[in-house]
Amino acid sequence: MELTELKKELRRRVQEKMNFVKDVSDAEVEDAIDEIMLETGELTVWPVDVRRRLKKELFDSLRRLDILQIFVDDSSVTEIMINGKDHIFVEQDGSLRELDIGFESAEKLQDVIQQIVAGCNRVVNEASPIVDARLPNGSRVNIVMNPVALNGPIVTIRRFPDKPITMDRLLRSGSVSPEAAGFLEKLVRAKYNIFISGGTGSGKTTFLNVLSCYIPSEERVITIEDSAELQLQGLPNLVRLETRNSNVEGCREITIRELIRSSLRMRPDRIIVGEVRGPEAIDMLQCLNTGHDGSMSTGHANSGKDMLARLENMVLMGMDLPLAAIRQQIASGVDIIVHLGRLRDKSRRVLEITEVAGCENNEFRLNPLFLFEEEGEDGEGRILGRLQEKGVLLHGDKLKTAGLS
Repeated sequence: MELTELKKELRRRVQEKMNFVKDVSDAEVEDAIDEIMLETGELTVWPVDVRRRLKKELFDSLRRLDILQIFVDDSSVTEIMINGKDHIFVEQDGSLRELDIGFESAEKLQDVIQQIVAGCNRVVNEASPIVDARLPNGSRVNIVMNPVALNGPIVTIRRFPDKPITMDRLLRSGSVSPEAAGFLEKLVRAKYNIFISGGTGSGKTTFLNVLSCYIPSEERVITIEDSAELQLQGLPNLVRLETRNSNVEGCREITIRELIRSSLRMRPDRIIVGEVRGPEAIDMLQCLNTGHDGSMSTGHANSGKDMLARLENMVLMGMDLPLAAIRQQIASGVDIIVHLGRLRDKSRRVLEITEVAGCENNEFRLNPLFLFEEEGEDGEGRILGRLQEKGVLLHGDKLKTAGLS
């Protein structure tokens, strides 16, 4: 009997033995697998490492994420993309490749999807085919089901590092220069409002985590996210809020806008919104303009200037205001934009640090502080270059208030 068919048969026998009508522990499932494998005579001639691998695959298919589990556990994997049951891609060590394995059936993939969403109290089905979720290890999951996804269920898993990335690690990898890192540390401690922009996979969430390490430990910080993925360290007075989707049981949707408004009554020193992507931008700007200095957020954009244009559009999605008033709100609330990018060698770099110095004649006044300048490539195709200092901070009031030069 082939290994695939044998695995199916063993799983069926384990399920019959365990009688999953009642709750069972992981240890009980492992014991049942051991017993069934001992009863299967043809396994005795197989090498020990094959039997050990088969036991793990059986356990993963019964209690965890089946064939995905090995990649979810692998710290070198940053992204897992499932395009239907037969096409699975992983991004590992910066390169993308297709796996030569797939789910044994569409039903098994559906089982894994339902297991993921149930773990964070969410629902996905044909009536509600799009959902954001997360895994127990903090990985972010996006699921798109039929009838929206024409080539089967689409699952995208963004895996974050087991240990939060530090500024030292970013410095070693060349993602940021020592001068820019020291400058940003002062800005965070002095409570400048910082917005991090960049494309998909450019490292916005990671960089937000890194900057949060500079927040003084005595401050009360509230994080607001669609699906919790921030890994803030060293903050004992930390409140984490997450949105909720509506469901058939009558639970109403709780949006980022509602959480932002509620957070204002929680006596925050700083408010951190994981990502601004819609009408909640107006509520975020209200936070920045009502005494909650030191707040931070992220957003998708092609440059720092484009991020300001996107903020305008997002505000207009939530409220009909004159463009001049919106720009004044943005210029007053956002102090610094840090723009990240992923270069052609797949490296993630800080490309610009720009001060929003004000709004004059209904136009933003931008003051570039650091810009990345490319200097060529090395023999292995890695891009050479560094952040070059281009200007001086025009508004240093917060630095002086904080006692920093």
